[in-house]
Amino acid sequence: MISIGREFDVEDSVGAWVTHGKFIIDGSPHGRLQSLRFAVKDVFDVAGAVTGFGNPTWFDTHQAPTLTCPVVQSLLDSGASLYGKLICDEMTYSLNGDNRHYGTPLNSKAPDCVPGGSSSGSAAAVAAGIVDFALGTDTGGSVRVPASYCGVWGLRTTHGAIPVAGVIPIQPGFDTVAWLASEADVFEQVGEMLLPATQHTFDHITHFEDLWQLADPELQPGLVQIEEQLSESLGCKPVARDLLLSGQTLEDWRAAYHVVSARQAWVAHGHWITQNKPALADAIAERFAFAATVTPAQAAEEQSKLTAIRTHVRALLGETGVAVLPSSAVTAPLLTADAATIDDVRQRTMRLTCVAGIAGLPQISIPMKTANGKPYGVSLMGPAGSDLALLRLATRLVAG
Repeated sequence: MISIGREFDVEDSVGAWVTHGKFIIDGSPHGRLQSLRFAVKDVFDVAGAVTGFGNPTWFDTHQAPTLTCPVVQSLLDSGASLYGKLICDEMTYSLNGDNRHYGTPLNSKAPDCVPGGSSSGSAAAVAAGIVDFALGTDTGGSVRVPASYCGVWGLRTTHGAIPVAGVIPIQPGFDTVAWLASEADVFEQVGEMLLPATQHTFDHITHFEDLWQLADPELQPGLVQIEEQLSESLGCKPVARDLLLSGQTLEDWRAAYHVVSARQAWVAHGHWITQNKPALADAIAERFAFAATVTPAQAAEEQSKLTAIRTHVRALLGETGVAVLPSSAVTAPLLTADAATIDDVRQRTMRLTCVAGIAGLPQISIPMKTANGKPYGVSLMGPAGSDLALLRLATRLVAG
């Protein structure tokens, strides 16, 4: 047991917590988030507790930090109480939500399906109502996807909007601090504490048909509904714009992102992997094996493409635009799905999620349900730095 905080008295009914992360640290007796309970993905440092990164070899080869991650500390100082650490996909290099070492948290909104990852425990704990909100990280979709699969709110923040000090990186050029909540008011309260208080207005809607076409048919009604509500709220009609640069496809964008992000992952962790030879799940091992082959020259060539894409996407939205898009290409896959199916879903979804990642833009996943009651997410994407205004716009759409 970790000798920090007080005894963990929570029933983990969904298997979301890591065994080394069962502790409670009470928040300040004063603050706007007093009485709220939160937990964190096991990539955030908490003083006195080893940060496990979803892999037991990592846990065994690292010491407990002496400082708590600033974003976690700010929440504690704001009155929220920390209820331990949550399972994540191994070294956060997956979107599925399973972990061969620590298990697959239960998706209580779709029990026969995966919770999505890599912030799997964060989504599962929130969806089950065990905590009020949970911190995660989003690099290639690691909060947007589990938020969609588990039917909760999730925000990928503008890249750099919230400092990542004290958070284990995977691909620093794309890593962001993010969070999930089941209730819109809690989701917004956390945003008001963590996000810069900037002024931002929206006056036009940009429609990206390319992104809508990536989503399964059962997700289309929700996209239409949110865009119609947004149009009514802003008093303007959506304007269709060509998302793609001439001669490119979304697969081209995903492939370029794949190369650049893989190189960053290897720079961040290649030495440790080479030295310690951890037992990785097959899919994770394959991704790091590919990452090891990407040369600096290859990464630089693909980065030039990403820079052009980033400029293009930001110009399409401008300073006051907002777009509606699917949070994921599908509803949560079955727990029994085979490796080929899982990989296909990953590829399809990353053609969606890479857009905000490449452009460094905020994207909020709003919980929806199919006609059969299965959860999924519809997102709003806005200009850089519009996070808090975008969050308020999203919650107002649902409330109104």
